[in-house]
Amino acid sequence: MSVFLLQRLLTLMATLLGASAVVFAVLEILPGNAAQVLMGPDADPEAVAAMAEQLGLNQPALQRYLEWIAGFFSGSLGNSYAYGSPVWELVQERLALTLPLAVLAMLITTVLALLAGVYAASRHNKLGDVGIMGLAQLGIAIPNFWFAILLILLFSVKLQWFSAGGFPGWSAEMGGGFWPALQSLLLPAIALAVVQAAILARITRSAILEVLREDFVRTARAKGLSQRAVLWGHVLRNAMIPVITVMGLQFANLLAGTIVVENVFYLPGLGRLIFQSIANRDLIVVRNCVMLLATMVIVVNFVIDVLYAAIDPRVKASDL
Repeated sequence: MSVFLLQRLLTLMATLLGASAVVFAVLEILPGNAAQVLMGPDADPEAVAAMAEQLGLNQPALQRYLEWIAGFFSGSLGNSYAYGSPVWELVQERLALTLPLAVLAMLITTVLALLAGVYAASRHNKLGDVGIMGLAQLGIAIPNFWFAILLILLFSVKLQWFSAGGFPGWSAEMGGGFWPALQSLLLPAIALAVVQAAILARITRSAILEVLREDFVRTARAKGLSQRAVLWGHVLRNAMIPVITVMGLQFANLLAGTIVVENVFYLPGLGRLIFQSIANRDLIVVRNCVMLLATMVIVVNFVIDVLYAAIDPRVKASDL
């Protein structure tokens, strides 16, 4: 197991370096100039050149990449061009919203998907199965930003149960608190979770139906175990390998989806910061935020790889 962990850690580091090179290269070839944006379209070319030199934009690309990647892994992300403050302070402030939003959306996704998938599999080819799969197909077809607008129209405008947007903060001293903050994140989390839950429910149903054909399931039923005990105690655990694989991929989709949903609900999260920084050509913020999101996705998939062996003892490290 220690050899497996070492191999995965080396793969993790190699993937992070590869992702950093891709992120830097893509942002480098984008048109535009941060110094020009800061100085304005009518600024004197000499003033723009001076600003570019001050920001370090005139240095060779390789030198800027090495300095950036060294600073990223050491926690020194530099200063924002537009905000004039350390990038880490901006990111830390926005992560206090984005991470709870993604975790809440993932919890809703998991609960809905497992309940729906197990229910549909237990009623294979019956009305309940057809109904759940029909709803899942509808959920897959709905864009999360459009569903977010529907949620606002229903629960904020019509019923007035939730705020249409904004975030009061986690601190009661700032006029917010835990419950008001959680309430403001509920609709965005549901908007993010619906599509992912629909996909995961279909995967869960298929995996459970596959396991239900195994011999040990017939043995468990022959011992007199109830249908619920067989499904939740024996079948679901053995069906979790493909489910967990998809969950890891879905976490990446949830993080990417926050960029759109945070703008719909006017939430000051990491996604909104990226959107504003792209508009301002504040590439140092965009680069670090995108790399941070990529790092979280890669780490989550590393954790999922490790969980394989814990969930299913039949899985060997050499097979991974």
